[in-house]
Amino acid sequence: MPADQQSQQDSPAVIAVVGPTGSGKSDLAVELAQRLDGEVINADSMQFYRGMDIGTAKMTVAERQGVAHHLLDILDITDDASVSSYQQQARDAIDAIHSRGRRAILVGGSGLYVRAALDAIEFPGTDPALRRALEEELASRGLEAMRERLRDVDPVSAGRLADARRIVRALEVWQLTGRPFSSFMPERHYVRPTAQIGLQVDREQLKHRLAGRVRVMVERGLLDEVAALDRRGLRQGRTASRALGYAQFLRVLDGEWSQDTAVEDTVAATRKFARRQLTWFRADPRIHWLDWQDPLLADKAAGHLAKLEA
Repeated sequence: MPADQQSQQDSPAVIAVVGPTGSGKSDLAVELAQRLDGEVINADSMQFYRGMDIGTAKMTVAERQGVAHHLLDILDITDDASVSSYQQQARDAIDAIHSRGRRAILVGGSGLYVRAALDAIEFPGTDPALRRALEEELASRGLEAMRERLRDVDPVSAGRLADARRIVRALEVWQLTGRPFSSFMPERHYVRPTAQIGLQVDREQLKHRLAGRVRVMVERGLLDEVAALDRRGLRQGRTASRALGYAQFLRVLDGEWSQDTAVEDTVAATRKFARRQLTWFRADPRIHWLDWQDPLLADKAAGHLAKLEA
């Protein structure tokens, strides 16, 4: 085994706190960091963006309670988030935290970003010119024609992918590498010792919590935040402009929707997103699930880690 891989295997276990949006992941991560002399690494792809604070439920400095947080506010709203770039940034952050003799705690609900940080996953490169050509073909031929084209070379991805952007990406990968996009998602294998804690929720209670959280975001000034970001180029950001809440409230600014309609649509979209997150994380048998409302949640999470490292 190479020296750098051996060093990773000998390092303290990374703690990953995962689960659906609104389940209390950030609060648990802060409490674990205080108990275990840790630092937090963000794995929520929308919290990478500077200025996207209210609508992403980004923790304020006060709410972080003195715990160092990494990989927040690292992108402009016109930038595209890149899971391959994040993989290197997250692993560098983990190494730096461990070099200080502290504990790295990854937290977030963006499933692929979590896996990128923790697992042995290879991400193929990109070609902007090829991507543009495929996007132009999509515009002229339509989604179903592109899906049929993908089905000829990668039927697994064609059956699994629903949105146009990912279908274009799968075709780009095929043309760049000659390999199907589906071949780049290997079996689950950690690159270093890891303990994943998942927050098990009551779905009906979560539905009510998410509705209340969206309304609190509105009271805190979500519309004003979206308006300010719009002046800075939010609509030009292919990733940021589609974020939950931001896409809906851009339509309010355009006079297309009322604020009440935007709230209702954001709540519905957030609930749907939470269901997708649960499906993603439930598929990982390595996650140790704990009740999100257990008053001893932090004790049990720390206890699980202690058992793994005993």
